[in-house]
Amino acid sequence: MTDIAMITAAAARLKGRARVTPMLSSPFLDAIAGRRVLVKAESLQHTGSFKYRGAWSAISALAPGARAGGVIAFSSGNHAQAVALAAARHGVPAVIVMPADAPDIKLEATRAHGAEVLLYDRDREDRDAIGEALARERGLALIRPFDDPQVIAGQGTAGLEIAAQARDEGVTAAEVLVCCGGGGLAAGIALALEARAPGLRLRTVEPEGFDDTARSLAVGQPVRNDRLSGSVCDAIVTPEPGKLTFPVLRRLAGPGLAVSDDEALRAMALAFARLQIVLEPGGAVALAAALFRPDRIAGDAVIAIASGGNVDPVLFGAALLRFA
Repeated sequence: MTDIAMITAAAARLKGRARVTPMLSSPFLDAIAGRRVLVKAESLQHTGSFKYRGAWSAISALAPGARAGGVIAFSSGNHAQAVALAAARHGVPAVIVMPADAPDIKLEATRAHGAEVLLYDRDREDRDAIGEALARERGLALIRPFDDPQVIAGQGTAGLEIAAQARDEGVTAAEVLVCCGGGGLAAGIALALEARAPGLRLRTVEPEGFDDTARSLAVGQPVRNDRLSGSVCDAIVTPEPGKLTFPVLRRLAGPGLAVSDDEALRAMALAFARLQIVLEPGGAVALAAALFRPDRIAGDAVIAIASGGNVDPVLFGAALLRFA
């Protein structure tokens, strides 16, 4: 089970390999939210999302023999790119199972990092079953997108940075809003904050209609989404909370939040205009909640994770035109 010792060990392995991403702010966003808004720009991480932290952590933690045989992962895109690049930098092959409806930019980027990409139908096929079968057949190490202790540890290194950066900003009490799919980033950050910044409380944010974590937290046990497609926030649409991540969130997270697709797109436009960063819809939901759910958030400051920026150019352009 992931703990603070694993997170600090992952941080040591990631030193010089992952970027320490900045905490950004804008008085324009503060005015919209009615409080101070600090944005942790994980969209500036290698491969354009926080996922590189977990991918490097997990691959670097493998025994040399297991790592040499290659790795396999399943992902809608961000974990795919992260595992592909981390594997390439370790000099080992990678196979990535991706949904056929993943944005072209994510498919192309994953292939560009040298990975073999296999497509599946997310509505009719089980990516876990596909990945596990291929891992057995080809002797590959399976790097799960969130239900892997070392992946969670790697994502938790963002929490160590948040704790230090919040202190530097004079923020010791605030809610930390995290874009949430399976919960790896949220669980890792929650564990890091518990140890290093207990005054910061984690809240998950999801797309409306795909808020399995929020509903699970409300009832105290995992519940599934009714469908697995239909949101522009493709990066964080998952069937249900992770088996390893949900117990952490049930213990440490506050009530979950959900935002509409339109709110995520508007947050993308505001992030570009006011912070000069590019976000994808799933990477913008935490900022959307900070800006458009002020009555659901406590305190004079809020920290939002901008978790990824791998957006389809046409969709990004449409968001800017619509909400500029």
